[in-house]
Amino acid sequence: MACSENHGPAVIKRLSKELATLASSPSEGIKVVINSDRISDVQAWIQGPEGTPYENGCFRVRLSLGADFPNVPPQGHFLTKIFHPNVSRTGEICVNVLKKEWRKEYGIGHILLTIKCLLIDPNPESALNEEAGRLLLEDYAAYAKHARLMTTLYAINKSISFETTSAAAAAAAATSGKNSSSQENENPPADKMFSKAAAAAAGATGGVGGGGVVGGGVGAAEAAEVLGVSNGPASPKKKRVAEKKVENVKTDKKRTLRRL
Repeated sequence: MACSENHGPAVIKRLSKELATLASSPSEGIKVVINSDRISDVQAWIQGPEGTPYENGCFRVRLSLGADFPNVPPQGHFLTKIFHPNVSRTGEICVNVLKKEWRKEYGIGHILLTIKCLLIDPNPESALNEEAGRLLLEDYAAYAKHARLMTTLYAINKSISFETTSAAAAAAAATSGKNSSSQENENPPADKMFSKAAAAAAGATGGVGGGGVVGGGVGAAEAAEVLGVSNGPASPKKKRVAEKKVENVKTDKKRTLRRL
């Protein structure tokens, strides 16, 4: 990685090591995009958590590390348009870990996990998008509908893969369960599968872009399908699905918080 004239050798070494680790061993639902020419510009894809209005979305975020990092927190922005109480219309992120609760020991991985957690548990009390904050408090259905529409219009990106080593482990376990011990030499060990999955996760997904908003257009019919506006009253089956999604959100939130 090229060194930045604004950061000393110790900071450059710390960032290089952490980014390499995040690329080879990505956290669930997070994919770092390595910019070898500008280490102070950290970008990543965050997968919309299941059961939230951001489900199925891929959101690109940027952390801009100033010359005083890590004594001063980086500035965080969403490059993908999103309807969220704690994200301004220009993409600025409001989260305590990047403000009054910042500690110089915090790493890039910690920040990205916190931002992902923000998609699960928005904080309307510190809203940068006042409309989103008001709807979250007063009319959650309207808030979720608007957030899902924005996700469908701007955050659907099927080219991004979030496979992690845990997924590789599950695949390895499934494969080993189907094969007898006499076939072990024909199958790669689990640690090799982990390495391959990590290498795939660290692969480039496109160059680091400028400050513009990332996202592609989606037809009105697809947007309506995602919003569920043409499906009529909720059936018992749909209610069970909704309850399951709520449970998934709680589980995902607990798992994310444990990583912080």
